[in-house]
This record gives sequence, structure tokens and C-alpha cells, in this order.
Amino acid sequence: MLKKLFFFLFLGTLLCACQSNESKQKEEPKDTGGNQMAFNITSPAFKEGELIPKKFTCDSNDISPALNWSGAPETTKSFVLICDDPDAPMGTWVHWVLYNLPPNLSGLAEAIPHSDTLTNVTRQGITDFGRPGYGGPCPPSGTHRYFFKLYALDALLALEGKVTKDDVETAMKGHILAQCQLMGKYKR
Repeated sequence: MLKKLFFFLFLGTLLCACQSNESKQKEEPKDTGGNQMAFNITSPAFKEGELIPKKFTCDSNDISPALNWSGAPETTKSFVLICDDPDAPMGTWVHWVLYNLPPNLSGLAEAIPHSDTLTNVTRQGITDFGRPGYGGPCPPSGTHRYFFKLYALDALLALEGKVTKDDVETAMKGHILAQCQLMGKYKR
């Protein structure tokens, strides 16, 4: 009986040691001096979870806010930016679709023009407002959340014509290297 007790104590100690080593192996790698930052997006106009200022909404100037990002993977070939409102009464409402943003870009200025072509390769898709370019928050009532989602891709997207969010999401499948988001709110 005593031998069995020692055997089970030994087995329990061995299992705990194995689990401890296993959990250490699953830890995230430590910073080895490479200083790789996390991919993130911010805005000087509002912080994560804060209210979006009125000038960026349909109740005022309806211009796009400035956005900044950092920490994209070195192999990034282009960026995609999608802004949508999942709280809209009829389902998610698309406010902005930009694709083929250059990999050396680290942000967007305030008030991007409402044009389908911004540069030789950078394009804006059609929003749920039925036009290219930013359409600011315009909820019928209550507080809504607006997600500015940024994707780093390993390719340019070969899309033409009146491109929608669905077209962009389908084309970027299998090409996403990293993604991040900024959420702002607006209340009427």
C-alpha cells in the first residue's frame, strides 16, 4: 500500500512538472531587441471607445478623421481600411472602404476626398451611402459603435469597377498578415 502511495505521489509530481514545462513553451516569445511593435491604429480626433467629434459626422462637415498606424509587418505590400457600424438597425452599415493603400503609408490625413481613385493604385470602394469615400456616423437614434479596421496584406488587390466591402473582403482572404482596429462611438 505504501509503495502505491509513493508511486501516485511521484506520478503526480511528474505530471505537474510536465505541465509546467508545457505552459512555458507556449508563452509568447520575449523581445530579443528587434523592437517589433504591435500593429495598431489611432486617431488624433478620438481615442479608443470615445465619442467621435461631430465634425466627422453627417450632423456637421462629414469629413474623414485623420488616422495613424504603426507596427505593420515588414512584408506588407498594401493596406485595406474598412469602417462600419454593426449597430445599424438593418444590419452592419459600411461607412468607408479603402484598398491598395501603399505599404510605406503610416496614416491618412483628415478630409480624404470622395473619389474612387486616390493614387495610381489606391482606391475607395462604394459604401452603403451608394458612393465612394467616407460617410460619417449618422445613426437614426441612440449610440452606435464605428469600427475602423485596418488590414496589412501581402499583395495588392486586383479589383475594378464599383467595388464593395464584400468584394474587398473576398479578395483579401489568404493575404492578411495583420489586422487592428479603432472603435469610436457617436450618439444622437
